[in-house]
Amino acid sequence: MDDGHIELRSARGRWVLAATVLGSGLAMLDSTVVNVALPFLGAELGAGMAGLQWTVNAYTLTLAGLILLGGSLGDRFGRRRVFLIGMVWFALASALCAAAPTIEFLIAARALQGVGGALLTPGSLAIIQASFSKADRPRAIGVWSGLGGVASAVGPLLGGAMVQTAGWRWAFLINLPLAAPALLVAARHVPESRDERAAGRFDVLGSVLAALSLAGITYGLIELDAPVPLVAGVLLGAAFVVLEWRRSPDALVPVGLFAGRVFSAVNAVTLVMYGAMGVVFFLLAVQLQVVSGFSPLAAASALLPVTVLMLLLSPRAGELAKRHGPRWPMTGGILLAGVGFVLMSTIGAGVSYALVVLPAVTVFGLGLSAAVAPLTATVLATADDRHAGTASGINNAVARTGGLLAVAAVPPLVGLVGDAFRNPAVFDAGFRRAMLVSAVMMGVAALVTAVAVRENVLDPQKVKA
Repeated sequence: MDDGHIELRSARGRWVLAATVLGSGLAMLDSTVVNVALPFLGAELGAGMAGLQWTVNAYTLTLAGLILLGGSLGDRFGRRRVFLIGMVWFALASALCAAAPTIEFLIAARALQGVGGALLTPGSLAIIQASFSKADRPRAIGVWSGLGGVASAVGPLLGGAMVQTAGWRWAFLINLPLAAPALLVAARHVPESRDERAAGRFDVLGSVLAALSLAGITYGLIELDAPVPLVAGVLLGAAFVVLEWRRSPDALVPVGLFAGRVFSAVNAVTLVMYGAMGVVFFLLAVQLQVVSGFSPLAAASALLPVTVLMLLLSPRAGELAKRHGPRWPMTGGILLAGVGFVLMSTIGAGVSYALVVLPAVTVFGLGLSAAVAPLTATVLATADDRHAGTASGINNAVARTGGLLAVAAVPPLVGLVGDAFRNPAVFDAGFRRAMLVSAVMMGVAALVTAVAVRENVLDPQKVKA
């Protein structure tokens, strides 16, 4: 089998990369497209701020709780196979979301969508890591990150157009025609790969504990007057850690992966960084519509600079990190993204797109372009190739967990509760505070990166750290 030896510039390499971009882009697109539709689905289904939070978090909850199992299933039974199953599941759950008659039904369907995402998402990076030659992996991941960023930014644009012309349900129906070419390309061109040494039982109990822990903590953070679920979630999280320690090497999270200082540090950075980004993506589209008076399409278009910058700069950031090490591209990029959040805090009523919104999202896009590809490549470079799916799953779980917890905790912290999204003055004040909180989180992530990520683990001549 020629896994690990495909060249990026070959025809087969381009097809493999296209499949991973299409598949992961589907999940990335959905995670952002829904944000544009939130004010409309909230109004039609009679939801408050908590309902909007759960519309976002139900998906993230099952995605974060099961993505580790998804990575392990791919390592055991074949990364392409699990990748294809995930795409089919995701498409069917999207159809259920579009048909939702109540906010409760939508939340349940979003949870099912997250299960599909948990099967789909880790396979993308694992396929790249297992298929491409070591010399081409950083650039392949850079291209994947750039095009994935395009999906993340084009998602709100598509969502805005659909919501404005056809209604919020098309924010979900758009996934169906997009899934078809992804399935075709992956089935025809992606080589199968797996961990031939994988053995033992699946850690189902670990998956259940992880999901229940996140559910309890999330519920407790959103519903501030419900301390029991929060305490239960923390206790279940502690039980999960103890179980994983005792069950190694059959654990859902192999403890040995965290023996590497860089791997642990970059995952800590991922938790904080993606937490801050989750808050921004959740609130920005609503702020532009509810407070600034933008149409859904105009609000979605505000993020187009991020699309362009990610497409142009992410592959170059991957190459730069390979030559000089990931430390400073990551540190500088994260700090720059934080500056973008500070600028976003000035977005208010009657704001000028050209003078206020455009500079803010441009600075954010520059920072994101510099940081994401080196971060992702570093995570995979610090794990053995045979644990590619597991390492990818861990980092994705950490990223989604950061967004999940931040979206649950920050809005109530800054006063965005009840019917706040129907009151422009209240939402505006909360949004400004939330952007500053997110900027501080990015500062913390940049500090951890500068202190802990010192080795150039992306140099193929060096031993993994």
